[in-house]
Amino acid sequence: MTPFSINPDITLAETLPASFYRSQEVFDLLIEKVFAQTWQFAGDTTKVALSQQIHPFSFLEFGLEEPMLLTNSDGQLSCLSNVCTHRGNILCHSLGKSRQITCAYHGRRFNLQGEFQHMPQFKEALNFPRKADDLTCFPLLQWGPWLFTALTEHMDFQAILDAMNRKVGFLPLHDFKEDKSRNKDYLVNTHWALYCDNYLEGFHIPFVHDSLNAVLDYSQYETVLYPNANLQIGHSSGGEHIFDFPADHEDYGKQISAYYFWIFPNMMFNFYPWGCSINIVKPIALNRTKVSFITYVYDESKLDTGAGAALDKVEREDEFVVEGVFKGMNSRVYQTGRFSPQMEKGVHHFHSLLAQYIN
Repeated sequence: MTPFSINPDITLAETLPASFYRSQEVFDLLIEKVFAQTWQFAGDTTKVALSQQIHPFSFLEFGLEEPMLLTNSDGQLSCLSNVCTHRGNILCHSLGKSRQITCAYHGRRFNLQGEFQHMPQFKEALNFPRKADDLTCFPLLQWGPWLFTALTEHMDFQAILDAMNRKVGFLPLHDFKEDKSRNKDYLVNTHWALYCDNYLEGFHIPFVHDSLNAVLDYSQYETVLYPNANLQIGHSSGGEHIFDFPADHEDYGKQISAYYFWIFPNMMFNFYPWGCSINIVKPIALNRTKVSFITYVYDESKLDTGAGAALDKVEREDEFVVEGVFKGMNSRVYQTGRFSPQMEKGVHHFHSLLAQYIN
């Protein structure tokens, strides 16, 4: 496979080529070289709010499907492998509560930190138990009510959380409550990276999103880059529906109505005065992507106002565009494009990271 390269100078750089989005080989490599090396959203603390609660889930639905468990052992949260170390059986299939984890196949037992406890009919086994007979414990980080995990600690995820906290840490994050009635999954006929490309620039807003453009001041739209994340800042056009910053906040005095955080490779945390819309982009196939919208509210009185209103309409408008772009990537004449140095810093950053990881 030809290596991909993105010029670090955005004024000279070209985008990833169309072949990047057409190739099944590249798609498969992205799963292993990007998603297996980065962090994913693991839900919130309500999943394991009580001691002895156990919550099974999959790391990256469709893509990797690594079986994992969130556990609460007297207030200590852990993220463990959901695969028995004896014969590979899935340990837990549904949310439950127990003092221990017992495999239903042959009775191997673990505590809620994943440590091996007991195994029937193994008295004659030599050099047993080994450390490998414990369940693998994955890294777990918490920010506000939200939990994140990874297969490896290759990425410095705490630095990302710290950067986000500097902007929105003044909000009562622990008071954010999931509103399941507003949650929604979207199936989009495009490559997952093209969906992210679109999210990472406000360039298209005046052309695609009339209602959003009416409440944002396009002339002040900002993009801030971090090593493995970036932030787009939406300023209010009329000074309404904005954050109420404390006096010591670095954006105090600014009329900001939205913070759009993107975490490499596929997580978006969109903060509005009413709360947060989390978007998780999940690669199903080369031409199929699932986007899960998860809504957390702390001020219901501000719902459906400003930049945080009509999110479904904005999503549908984005889908129309990114599905068209994916069709365009199959053109025999289109190869690559250029970046707007002013408006596409986030896309250039994303392409640079993809090329770095996949190479």
